Order: sequence, then structure tokens, then C-alpha cells
Amino acid sequence: MSGPEVLDVARDAILTLVLVASPLMLIGLAVGVAISLIQALTQIQEMTLVFVPKVLATILALILFGSWMLQTYIDFTRGLIINLPTYIG
Repeated sequence: MSGPEVLDVARDAILTLVLVASPLMLIGLAVGVAISLIQALTQIQEMTLVFVPKVLATILALILFGSWMLQTYIDFTRGLIINLPTYIG
């Protein structure tokens, strides 16, 4: 396996990781910003007020996007396994 092939596999792996993680990260970011805005407006500075909604939003996002995330990882892994003979040879 030559250098460019290794870089291609690494690039695909990183791209898959970013693609799969982005829904959870964006939903967590949006909920965090919304709760922080509410905290700033009401001057309530409670740590659990941010933590609990973000955890619940992340769990909801996993329920909604979990099958798509799993299918994306399966497709990436299947591509690696199918192309394994070309990587070795």
C-alpha cells in the first residue's frame, strides 16, 4: 500500500467521522447556545441547567440519527473490507 492510498483511506475515515459526529455536535451546540442565552437573560447561573438539556438533546439526536450513523459506518467498513485485496497487493 503506497503513501497516497494510505492518505486516501485516512481522509475517508476522517470525513466519515466528521459526517457522523456532526449532527450530535450541532444539536448539542444549538441547545447549549439557547440555554446560555436564557441564562444570560434571566441571570440564572446553574451548571445543571446547561448539562441536562444537552444530554437529553444528544440522546434524542442519537435516537433520530442513530440508524443513519450506523449505516454510514457500515458502508465505510464494507468499502474497506471490499478494497482490502487492493491495499495488500
